[in-house]
Amino acid sequence: MRKQKVRYSEIIPRTQQWPIVQLSKNRKAFIEEVSQESFDNLKRITRGRSLREELEMTVYREKLRIKANPWRVDPKDEKPFWRSIQERLADSATLPPQEAKEIEEKLLYEIVSRYSEEIAGNFKRNSYRFAKAFITFGFARLLNAARVKGILSLFSRQLDLDDKIHIVGEPEHIRKLAKKGTVVMVPTHFSNLDSILIGWVIQFLGLPAFIYGAGLNLFNLKIFAYFMNSLGAYKVDRRKKNPVYLETLKTYSSKALRRGCHSLFFPGGTRSRSGKIEKALKLGLLSTTIEGQRILYQEETPEKPATKVFIVPVVINYHFTLEAPALINEHLRRTGQERYYKEADEFTTSYKIATFLFKFFTKGSNISVSIGKGMDILGNYVDDEGNSIDAAGKPLDPKDYFISNGEITVDHQREQEYVRILAKRIVEEYHKYNRIFASHLVAYTAFKMMERKNPKLDLYNVLRLPDEDTVIDYKEFKKAWKKLRKRVLKLHKKGKVGVADHMLEKADAAIELGLNNVGMYHARRPLIKKGDQIIIQDMNTLYYYHNRMEGYGLEKHI
Repeated sequence: MRKQKVRYSEIIPRTQQWPIVQLSKNRKAFIEEVSQESFDNLKRITRGRSLREELEMTVYREKLRIKANPWRVDPKDEKPFWRSIQERLADSATLPPQEAKEIEEKLLYEIVSRYSEEIAGNFKRNSYRFAKAFITFGFARLLNAARVKGILSLFSRQLDLDDKIHIVGEPEHIRKLAKKGTVVMVPTHFSNLDSILIGWVIQFLGLPAFIYGAGLNLFNLKIFAYFMNSLGAYKVDRRKKNPVYLETLKTYSSKALRRGCHSLFFPGGTRSRSGKIEKALKLGLLSTTIEGQRILYQEETPEKPATKVFIVPVVINYHFTLEAPALINEHLRRTGQERYYKEADEFTTSYKIATFLFKFFTKGSNISVSIGKGMDILGNYVDDEGNSIDAAGKPLDPKDYFISNGEITVDHQREQEYVRILAKRIVEEYHKYNRIFASHLVAYTAFKMMERKNPKLDLYNVLRLPDEDTVIDYKEFKKAWKKLRKRVLKLHKKGKVGVADHMLEKADAAIELGLNNVGMYHARRPLIKKGDQIIIQDMNTLYYYHNRMEGYGLEKHI
C-alpha cells in the first residue's frame, strides 16, 4: 500500500502578489537603486586606499581575470570596457583634483552599474510556470523509465518525484514563516544540481519563488541558464574578489530582502570540494541578512512594523554526487600541494548533465532534503508566529541587538560579530539536520578501517595504498559498521543527527543498500563486495564520501 502523500497548497495563490514578481516588474528601477546605494556605500567605506587606488586595483584584477580565467558566459565587450576605464582613469591623473575626483566617481558608478546589471535576475512568471511544469514532468518521467519499458514510461504514474526526493524536517514551519516575514534559505552545497533541486522543493512546498544566488559558471550551459533564470536566480561570479563587486553583490541581496523577496544562497560559497559539511561559511552574503534586518528596523513606523528576516538551514543528502571525483581531486591538490597531483574531470556539457540525470533517476537512489527550524538573524529559534526564543525558552526581541543609547545605530564591527555568531549556529544546524544514509556509513567505515590498519601513514600515503592492501574481510567490516551505526542511532536519539529509515534495517540489508548506492554513477565504484570481501576500488572517491560523516566524533568508536 502506497504511503499517503502530502500535497501543499500555494501560500500566495496569485503570482502577481509574489514579491519577486513585483521586483521583476520594476527591474530597471531596482538595478538603478542597487547601483546608487552601492555607489554611496563605496564612497563612505575607506580601506586605507584612495578612490583612485581602489579603481586601479579593480581594473588590474579584472584584466587579470579576463586573461587567466575567461568563461563563455562573459560579455563580449569585457576587454574594451576595462581598457576604456583604465585609459580614462589615466587621463584624469593630470587634471585638477576636483575634476579628477568627478571623473573617478563617474567611473566608479559605471563599474557598479555594470556589475548590478550582470548580477540582477530576470524572473518571468510565464517562464517560471513552464520551468516548474517541465522539471516536475521531465524528472518524474525519468524516474519511471526503468520501471515501465518503452514509450509507456513517459505516461506512467507509478512513482512521482516526491517518491524520489524526500522532504523531511520542518516543511510546515517554513510555510508558516513565509507568511510572517522574509525567509532566507541557506542550504549545504555539494552538486551543481543543488540549485534546480532546491527550486523544485520551493515550488513543491507551495512557497512563492525565491531569488537565489547561482554561480555565473552555470550560465555557461544554456539549459541550466534558462531554468535558473526562470526559477529566480541572480548571478554570483566567484572569480571577482574586488571590493567594488562584492559591495554591489551584497547591496543587491540586502535590498531584495528589504523588498520582501524570499532568498536562497549557499553560505559555503561554492560546492564542498572535500565532501564535508561546510564549517567555514562565507560571511559576505550572510551579513546582508543582518544589515537588511537592521535597516528594516530603522525604517519601521507605527503604521508599518518592520518585517522579520528568518534564517532556515537546509541540508541536502545524496547517496552519490556526480562531480565527486573531480571535486576531491581538486581538494587534494589544494591541500596536498606537491604531494598530490591529478587531473580534474569536471562536467561542463549539457550532454553529461542529461546523462547523469537519466542515470540518477533510473537507478534506485534517493535524495533527502532536510528543512531546519527557522532562526532569527542571531541564530535564536523562532516559533510558528516568528517570535524569537532564547536558549532558556524565553521570548526576546531581535531589535534590541541593534539599540545603543536608546536608539537603533549602525555599528559595522558589532554586525560583523553578529554574522560570525549566525554562521556558527548555521553550521551547528547543518550537523543536526544532516540525514545519514547507509552509503555514507559504509564509506566512512571502510576508510576509517584503512586508516586504523596503517597508523603510521599520513592521508596521502593512505590514498596511495596498493590494491592488495585495500581489501577488507566482510565479517570485520560488518562488525565495525554495526558498532558505528549503534553510535549514530544514539546521536539521533539525542537530536544531534538525522538518519534515513533504511538505516534501521538488518545490518546485511542496510550494508548492501549502502554499497549499491555509494558512488553508483562513477566509472570506478569506490566500494564493492565480492564474496566475503569488501574491495576498495577508488580510495580518493571513498575518502570524499567518508568525509560526510566527519564531525560527529565517530572515529573514537572504530
